[in-house]
Amino acid sequence: LKAYRMTDKASGVGFDWENKEDCWAKVLEEMNELQEEVKNNGSNERKDEEFGDLLFALVNYSRFIKVNADDALEHANVKFKRRFTYIEQSAKEMGKSVADMTLKEMDALWNEAKTV
Repeated sequence: LKAYRMTDKASGVGFDWENKEDCWAKVLEEMNELQEEVKNNGSNERKDEEFGDLLFALVNYSRFIKVNADDALEHANVKFKRRFTYIEQSAKEMGKSVADMTLKEMDALWNEAKTV
């Protein structure tokens, strides 16, 4: 929310990208910078900075495509919780513990959860 408000305020005085394509290019630039830091075993401070820049750029892009970033993230949280709960319940019905399942088994249940 804070990032949205800051970018919206900056936009109000003309400090903004001209179009959503340029804004998206910034998202990709920030993603590449983060990937480079991770690949090169950058310090936690540098990874933190680049990760924050990526999130900030994504929130800024959300303004261009008229998506509320907070709502979108909450929807993703709810969807993840529903799908993971499905995995847990399915495992229990099979007499298994999720912790004892392979990633392949969990992934198969995850894909099932997408269809329910």
